[in-house]
Amino acid sequence: MKGIKIGDKESKYPIIQGGMGVGVSLHRLAGTVSKEGGIGVISAADVGYKEEDFNTNPEEANLRAIKKEIKLARKIAGNDKILAVNIMVAMNQYANMIKECVKEKIDLIISGAGIPKDLPEFVKGTKTKIAPIVSSLRCCKLIVKHWIKKYDYVPDMIVIEGPEAGGHLGFSKEEITNNTNQNLETITTEVVDYVRTIEKEYDREIPVISAGGIWDKKDIDKFLDLGADGVQMATRFVTTHECDASEEFKNAYINCKKEDIKIIDSPVGMPGRAIYNEFIKKTEKTREQIEKCYRCIKTCNVSNTPYCITKALINSVKGNIKSGLIFCGSNVYRAKEIVSVHNLMQELVYGTT
Repeated sequence: MKGIKIGDKESKYPIIQGGMGVGVSLHRLAGTVSKEGGIGVISAADVGYKEEDFNTNPEEANLRAIKKEIKLARKIAGNDKILAVNIMVAMNQYANMIKECVKEKIDLIISGAGIPKDLPEFVKGTKTKIAPIVSSLRCCKLIVKHWIKKYDYVPDMIVIEGPEAGGHLGFSKEEITNNTNQNLETITTEVVDYVRTIEKEYDREIPVISAGGIWDKKDIDKFLDLGADGVQMATRFVTTHECDASEEFKNAYINCKKEDIKIIDSPVGMPGRAIYNEFIKKTEKTREQIEKCYRCIKTCNVSNTPYCITKALINSVKGNIKSGLIFCGSNVYRAKEIVSVHNLMQELVYGTT
């Protein structure tokens, strides 16, 4: 397998570990994935939840924490490896978070959960590279044409996130539940064909990455054969020793059955794939009292949201899964054991540990 080239660095393998918030993919997981030849991704979503002043000053706590996490991940990975941060467009701190990551000389920013139309503005003249997350050819064309027209900037990489992904999804609930959306294979083929024309026009390479429901070497080979330059995988990296989530969180994945996976209505106004646990069942019937707003997502209306998504995600990552939201990919039920990142990477690349 050929690696992924980002700027003047290249990963050993074409595998990106997807960013998972809140606190699921921080420095330990991201740094280890990069060290082992992939591209590790820190999630910026409420990254400062463990800071002492998070409850009173979440914005400052998050900005302070992202700098810490990048530095700690670098120590694990080494300066010659590619390290990335996932920053959601829907975050209230979007611009400030990008600026902090650029100051820390992060190699790559991956951005979705909205259209990152102004992302090039923050990285021009720096070594930080940027990659939008798209869910269709139409979305890809919209972003590429806008970046070129407004900023004369061609994406450094493009991530295609299909309907089988975990967490918040770029499709409507009806598209997913009624299977009216395109599958990842079709979207990959369409986007790859389009991006190759852009590469020729601008005489540069733009890696295309497929994501959503990819589980093993067979899946990776399939998307590489379709023309993708790599894959992004999140769910598989949760059940690793190095994952930053609690053991209870990891065991929720291992104990999950196929029928436990549901498409839910997230408080932030997007559909999401999650484990249908006691917490979700309860909040479908009764609205939780929200005592504090952490000002995390622009689209969240605290006056009518069924629960605080920040609190729910923090509960789950800390191990209080009965009171927490647990996002997951469509293949989470296939997780059977907790392994090391090293062994998982060997399995994904060579089909064996």
